[in-house]
Amino acid sequence: MAMPSSLLWAVDIFGRVYTLSTVGQYWELCKDTQLEFKRVSAVKQCCWGIACDHQVYTYVFSGDVPIRYQEETYENQRWNPVGGFCEKLLPSDRWQWSDVSGLKHQQLDSFTLPSPHWEWESDWYVDENIGGEPTEKGGWTYAIDFPSTYTKDKKWNSCVRRRRWIRYRRYKSRDVWAKIVSHDEPDQLPDPFNDISVGGWEITDEPLGRLSVWAVSLQGRVWYRENVCHHNPEGSMWSLITTPGEVVQISCGPYDLLWATLWEGQAIVREGIDRNNPQGISWSIVESPSSENGIMHVSVGVDVVWCVTKDRKVWFRRGVNSHNPCGTSWIEMVGEMMMVTVGLNNQVWGIGCDDRAIYFRQGVTPSELSGKTWKAIVSGRESDRSQTGSSTSLLSAGCFFTDDIQNQTNAIIQGDADTSSDTELPSVPMNLANTPPMGAAGTGNQAAEIRANLTVDPLDSDQGEATVASTNNEKANLEMHKSSTNPNPSAELQWTNIDLKEAQKHPVLSVSTFAETSSLSSLGMFSVGAEEQYGADEHPLWAWVSGGGCLVDLHSPLKWFTVQSGLSSSVQSLSLSITPAQTAAWRKQIFQQLSERTKRELENFRHYEQAIEQSVWVKTGTLQWWRNWKPHKWMDVRVALEQFTGSDGMRDSILFIYYMYHEEKKYIHVFLNEVTIIVEVLNEAKHSFALYTPERTKQRWPIRLAAATEQEMHDWLSLLNMSCCESRRIQGPPSHHAIWSVTCKGDIFVSEPSPELEDGQHLMPCDQMFWRQVGGHLRLIECNNRGIVWGIGYDHTAWVYTGGYGGGFIQGLASSADNIYTQSDVKCVYIYENQRWNPVTGYSSRGLPTDRYMWSDASGLQECTKINTKPPSPQWSWVSDWYIDFNTSGGTDREGWQYAADFPASYHGHKTMKDFVRRRRWAREHPGFMWEQISPSFPSQLEHFTKCGLLLEMVLPSIGVQCLQRNLQVTVGTIFLHLKNKS
Repeated sequence: MAMPSSLLWAVDIFGRVYTLSTVGQYWELCKDTQLEFKRVSAVKQCCWGIACDHQVYTYVFSGDVPIRYQEETYENQRWNPVGGFCEKLLPSDRWQWSDVSGLKHQQLDSFTLPSPHWEWESDWYVDENIGGEPTEKGGWTYAIDFPSTYTKDKKWNSCVRRRRWIRYRRYKSRDVWAKIVSHDEPDQLPDPFNDISVGGWEITDEPLGRLSVWAVSLQGRVWYRENVCHHNPEGSMWSLITTPGEVVQISCGPYDLLWATLWEGQAIVREGIDRNNPQGISWSIVESPSSENGIMHVSVGVDVVWCVTKDRKVWFRRGVNSHNPCGTSWIEMVGEMMMVTVGLNNQVWGIGCDDRAIYFRQGVTPSELSGKTWKAIVSGRESDRSQTGSSTSLLSAGCFFTDDIQNQTNAIIQGDADTSSDTELPSVPMNLANTPPMGAAGTGNQAAEIRANLTVDPLDSDQGEATVASTNNEKANLEMHKSSTNPNPSAELQWTNIDLKEAQKHPVLSVSTFAETSSLSSLGMFSVGAEEQYGADEHPLWAWVSGGGCLVDLHSPLKWFTVQSGLSSSVQSLSLSITPAQTAAWRKQIFQQLSERTKRELENFRHYEQAIEQSVWVKTGTLQWWRNWKPHKWMDVRVALEQFTGSDGMRDSILFIYYMYHEEKKYIHVFLNEVTIIVEVLNEAKHSFALYTPERTKQRWPIRLAAATEQEMHDWLSLLNMSCCESRRIQGPPSHHAIWSVTCKGDIFVSEPSPELEDGQHLMPCDQMFWRQVGGHLRLIECNNRGIVWGIGYDHTAWVYTGGYGGGFIQGLASSADNIYTQSDVKCVYIYENQRWNPVTGYSSRGLPTDRYMWSDASGLQECTKINTKPPSPQWSWVSDWYIDFNTSGGTDREGWQYAADFPASYHGHKTMKDFVRRRRWAREHPGFMWEQISPSFPSQLEHFTKCGLLLEMVLPSIGVQCLQRNLQVTVGTIFLHLKNKS
């Protein structure tokens, strides 16, 4: 199967636009050659560009289906008892001619073409169909009133009617550059544009062919083109987007990536782009990879970002995706570029800094987004096919000449040039390899110099006489041609005024100078008046390239990198004149140069540290992930925990979550040394848990994962907790200075304080503290700086902590090895039965529409019945049936009811004449989590929670260690009785 064709767009230094097909071999000049462009941005169906007049143009490809847009308006009439249906409407009615809603006045003559690039296909006509069914002649549909449901049949109560008028307009400017006409107010017109980028076609399918067009003005402001789609390729208007600074350049990817560069050298990233808000919400700033050189150019793809700094270095951004558009870090690439562009499948092109050639990044794959190496595109132009020679072949033949040979050649050229009577040569570069690429003025000189280098065979011992004879013949022929075409030799070349730094480095030489030294008759100079600024043997000098519409198939070869055959006889004779001995000498010199280059490159990398072998441990599994975009739902994901162990024993872990989005595999990742807490989410339907980081804590959106079974969830919780502690080098029991906390569900967490926690200059925010879970289930907890920790359970039992760790789902190496026993807790769940007084039936379960649920919680906002009230997690189980709780604040009557005037109010235990509502509380008990505890003795170093009392409402941990050791050296039973008697 042949690879589908797509185009690579490029602009040369003269402003001409070329396209190169993925199945072609030559650059093709764009049809409209009257315009000169600065920059272009291409997608599959069109290309947008900025011309040298700073105006925006669009180039829409022709296709089998025309671009048509349907204009419509409605004619409305009302029935009159005198004359029947007529155009006279009531003052409260809609317009006689309106849109479908009736709110906008639309007469037939009010419709105009949006720009000169459209034309009407026909005149207005009546649509005689409604919902695909034909209507009566005239196209009228009837209804009772405006607005209502319209039918094609007229009824006795049909008081209004309407019919739709249709007219089509067609976009005619295809395969040509069409200027974007602005219809904005004069004071709201955008400034002249400096850069443009097109993308966003993968964000949504509605409307068809929707595009995001972003532009940057000369004043550094960012503009967005509204309503660009298939049936409206020009869009409607420009909208100004506020930015944190003056923008230089912008790049938009096919999805939701949008980066721009600021004058200060920073990059800004647009966040919040989605199908409902294609313009995004806010900007985030990304610093330059180099503190000395800011970002000059940036280009984005599907999930990659490339940039070029002001020192022409190329950088690749790691960790870029839809969830993290800012990425994580920069990686420097080899090579120096003027600019780069990213294609459809993250393929990359760039323009070389030295030779202005276009390079293609090879080795870019989904697993290796940064690629491997740069390779120059050597395709010629379509206009060069008539030439018998190949510029690339000539340059490749001459690039192996040594410095001595080139000096000999240049010396011969210098000698011949001195004999010329037409032009003087003040100075000629002696080394062609060191000559930088030039602009309009320099290209002609360089081309002539290349020809001069190739005319003389410096290795031929009999070169002198043959060269002089050949030169004289060529000179005579060229002078005869000049006399017949242009009598004024000084006006032979019309140089284009292009402001290039390279063009000012060398003097301008006339054609006659190089014509005298040329020995290749088939590669002569252009005649007077030729429009081609390049010679036939030069590669174009490019100024801009766009790969947004170019799809490169990794499995199909490209024809861009092969030199075309067809050398002239003179060039062939040149190559045949090289002897095997000379070829061997050149190979020897090339080998020496490569060896020296290898030594230089190795010298540059000596300061790098030696690679350290690391051991990698990976655990994978299948979980469910609660995705953080609408519609929110659980998605099946593949989870992988990678743990790296360095030579110093330091461990670090990364959690990868792989998911599918629009049949494309994506992932998010979390560094476990950034996780602040891992907590179990008590959910009836899912065995789920959540991971928090400082950033996700601010967003109130943690990573929620769910396992299929409770055991699998506990395995992941234990493993992730252990990995987080290892990444932060935390192990063993909590220290005496640890900070303790209890969640609303009774889980116990502890945080080790760091020196920065109370540092006056660098205070640590609370959302950056790391909390790890320890075994236990309490309602209250208190501690002091001597390591004494007391707590109270939900059943009012007092417990003391003795320094152990682990227990519960935390098993293995992360838990104490011995003296582990069980801790239990009991908790009551309360629900309320609500009733309202009815004059007929008395108190009943039928309330007013504005009342609370008849079975609810204490607030009345949540419905809680006996059936749907479940234990908070599978670790809980009921120990009793539902019973009426008479110990309610405010008192109750014999049946447990409390009375009040209305919901909510102050409840009391007796009924009065003003009490219209009542409630009673139901309770049910269940034992708590089964946690581990130590043996019932008190060793010097206390281990875990130990039961020490009953019915304590407050804990006093301020008692010292000496007091504890002196008074509590007894068994638990004795302490229990002692505390009970005291109470």
